[in-house]
Amino acid sequence: MNLDEIKLKLESNEYKFLREDIHLGDNIMLLTLGGSHSYGTNIDTPEHVSDLDIRGVFAPRIEELLGLSKYEEFENKATDTVLHSFDKVIHLMTNCNPNVLEMFGCKEEHMFILSEEGKMLKDNFNLFLSRKAAHAFGGYAQQQLRRCQNAIARDSSTQSEKEIHILNSIKYGMESVKDNYRSLNNGIINLYIDESDKDDFDIEIFMDVELKHYPIRDFKSIYSDMSNVVRDYDKIGQRNKKKDEPHLNKHCMHLYRLYTMGIEVLQGKGVNTYREKDLKILMDIRNGMTPLENVFAMVDSFEKDFQYAKENSPLPEQPDYRKIEELVIEIKKKLLKKYGV
Repeated sequence: MNLDEIKLKLESNEYKFLREDIHLGDNIMLLTLGGSHSYGTNIDTPEHVSDLDIRGVFAPRIEELLGLSKYEEFENKATDTVLHSFDKVIHLMTNCNPNVLEMFGCKEEHMFILSEEGKMLKDNFNLFLSRKAAHAFGGYAQQQLRRCQNAIARDSSTQSEKEIHILNSIKYGMESVKDNYRSLNNGIINLYIDESDKDDFDIEIFMDVELKHYPIRDFKSIYSDMSNVVRDYDKIGQRNKKKDEPHLNKHCMHLYRLYTMGIEVLQGKGVNTYREKDLKILMDIRNGMTPLENVFAMVDSFEKDFQYAKENSPLPEQPDYRKIEELVIEIKKKLLKKYGV
């Protein structure tokens, strides 16, 4: 599906909600491509046609600006269309959320709607970029890495090797605990491998926990994160290898993309959603032409580059909240003027 075909599709009855929904219509500030079409990694063959993802931002109505009403997100699952409210997008952008940043880094010709207020937000996009991008892009990349590694480990490793792999995945995830939960200074969580009494296990993961005066909800979140690693691993272990191989290749492609995009952001090069320069590499990975072991070798190099970019980034530690607030006020004043207030 080329760009002209996509534009015609957006004008069809299938997407009439963009024009008729009370929260959208003239309130749409930005409407663009998402997913593979925005990266340039979409496939259009008799065997497979990439889904069309549409992403955007909508302005608050007068009720949301001045009243008690709240409406944060519009989703049409049938067409893979998601639009976020202006206020939600501002919050996500200050945290360098990759999915939201990508909307503003799309190619100009992929911007189907860009209102005056949307252009103001796009033109001041750099105000939101900070070293928070390291955690945001790095976190997304690690999710993809874990999925790919789990699949390979499940296919070719012994039970003992698999258990060690799971432990390493959990420990890596635990490195982000300090960013998300209350400090663990009031106790300790120690994870380690030991011999197992289970019939089908040689070794397994154990933990020692010593915590004092620790909030139960925070601990529940930490334990949930650790459990999710094991759960995701087991889910991939039940997969149909032949059927799911394209999905694994896609995960690995996104792993490569996230690292390269994250490094560019941290280097102060902005967000380049359409991956023109590394498109061939990405498509080779997606099409299974690059062995996964080679992908991991590239990732090892990327992790070093990513860490260097993080430590030497010209970006500030935090976004410029004062200037962002000034921008938000200016945009909301323009919206109020439109509403005759």
